[in-house]
Formats: sequence, C-alpha cells, structure tokens
Amino acid sequence: MRIDRPLMIFAGFLLGGCVSERVVLLPAADGQPTAIVVRDAQGEVVLDKPYAGTQRRAGETSRVQSSPAEVEKWFGAALAAQPPKPRSFTLYFAGGAEALTAESEAELATITLEIASRPAFEVMVIGHTDTVGGLEANDKLSLRRAAVVRDILIAAGVPGEKIELAGRGERETLVKTGDEVAEARNRRVEISVR
Repeated sequence: MRIDRPLMIFAGFLLGGCVSERVVLLPAADGQPTAIVVRDAQGEVVLDKPYAGTQRRAGETSRVQSSPAEVEKWFGAALAAQPPKPRSFTLYFAGGAEALTAESEAELATITLEIASRPAFEVMVIGHTDTVGGLEANDKLSLRRAAVVRDILIAAGVPGEKIELAGRGERETLVKTGDEVAEARNRRVEISVR
C-alpha cells in the first residue's frame, strides 16, 4: 500500500486472527481541503473528504467513512503522542545595529515560554539584514544578530546545544527593495521552535 500525501493516519489491527489496515484522512488544522491517494495491488482510492478512509482486511480494500469519535477511539493515544507543531517568531532590530526593538524585547518572554513548554525541542535562529551596506558586512551583521538572540535565550535557560544559528545577510529580504534601501521589516531574526 503506498500513500502519496502525509495528511493521514494509519493503523494495523489484529482482529479475529486477521490483520486489518486502516487509513483515514484527517482534516487540516487550517481548514484547507486536503487529499491523499492510497494505492495497492487492487488499484487506487482517492480520499478527499475529512475522515474518509480505506480499510484492508483479508486482502480486500474497501472505502470507509469514519467519524471524529471513531478516530479518537482508534487513534487518540497516537495523536496525543505527537510532538507539538513548530512555531515561528520574528524579532526586529534597529538599523545597522545588534539591538532589538522594544516590541521584540517584549516578545522574548513568549518565545522562552514556548520553548519551556516543550518536553523536547530544537531552536533555529536565522539572522537577516536590509540592503544597506555591502554583502559581506551584512552577512556578518546577520550572524551577529542571530548570536545576540541565541545568547539571550541561553541566559533565559535554553541549552546552547539546542540552538542552531544561521545568517542570511540581505539575501532573503521579507520586503523586496533596491540596493541600499533601509527597510525595518528586513532587519530581523526568525526563530523556529520545533
């Protein structure tokens, strides 16, 4: 059986001496439509409605429709054991500097609480600049900005070995501008907590 899209849950059951496999399409968290294709030797089945599924028992695959209550009953423990979804934050800096804006300093408490709420985590810190200055200087500045945030997180109790750093300079601007244009939204550090 081959699954072409990952928005599903799968389980194998031992029922009355025969193995049963079930695939169920879960609704997307954001409400957007989703679909998967389940393929086996008998052909393929397109699942494009929430809780639509297939069940394979004794070599026969059939289409099934599950309810949220059934999914909770069958897969509740597995769904509860999933790690939390990654969360992203953006902190902004003053022009040409390594100093956070006041609003971004206030956001640090939210970030440290999010990290502390996870039993296991990784943190990616990526520094960026606007287009004022040369490429090499902006590369170094973006990395220093990322290091400033890392040091703040470490001081708040986040283990340094759980934090990965990168500097992108002016290569990945949030707001497209010409060269030598000061744009506050491009002077940022993006933090991904996963």
